[in-house]
Amino acid sequence: MYQIDLRGKHALVMGVANHRSLSWAIAECLAKAGARLCLTYASERLKPAVEELAATLPHAFTAECDVTKDYEIDEVRKKIEGRWGALEIFAHGIAFARKEDLEGSFVRTPREGFQLALDVSAYSLINVTNRMLPLLEKNGASIVSLSYLAAQRAIPNYNVMGSAKAVLEQATRQMAYELGPKGIRVNCISAGPVNTLAARGIRGFTDMLKEHSGAAPLERNITKEEVGTAALFLLSDMASGITGTTLYVDAGWHILGM
Repeated sequence: MYQIDLRGKHALVMGVANHRSLSWAIAECLAKAGARLCLTYASERLKPAVEELAATLPHAFTAECDVTKDYEIDEVRKKIEGRWGALEIFAHGIAFARKEDLEGSFVRTPREGFQLALDVSAYSLINVTNRMLPLLEKNGASIVSLSYLAAQRAIPNYNVMGSAKAVLEQATRQMAYELGPKGIRVNCISAGPVNTLAARGIRGFTDMLKEHSGAAPLERNITKEEVGTAALFLLSDMASGITGTTLYVDAGWHILGM
């Protein structure tokens, strides 16, 4: 039986908000496999919760990072470089759109709302990778981000976030093509609905959970732990031949035609 051993590996995990976060599930799996972690939080409001979670993991530390501010990303890079000197794993779980842009008519999305959602939820993957590149290319690295089926399908009330996820998946393919020669793999997980803080901001989310569990081939919803173990696989050498792909962890929902 294969076991994933990440001892000696260093991981940046972005997007942890609380213990229900998919990014936290990924962080727990990476830590159990032996990786050393840096967890980032977007603002002082989230700092206490993220620091409390980080304290439960061996050798983990936290850093503030608002991904709309390049200098904060650079400060995180400097901290990682000072502590570790290299970075082999990057898990991107950041997504944000204003509440008013996730409701009502998609075609009425204002420019500032559209730009903000794509900046935080998609461009940040590109920008953080670029700014971490001197660390990522030292030993070769693996990158994973989190998407949703709305990147490919029309989903009620997902609106501008579906656009952001579509960009995220295209960026995954483009980055995998460009960074492959540097020994860097880039993949994406399209997760089914999970009861997270971000998901609860989508109107009708409870109904989405019910419909998903009733119609999915596995006849249930997925767990955040299933997303965590899928990410662990993609971020490890067990997935050494996989790059540029979107892996669906959604109990089979994505195969349905009706």
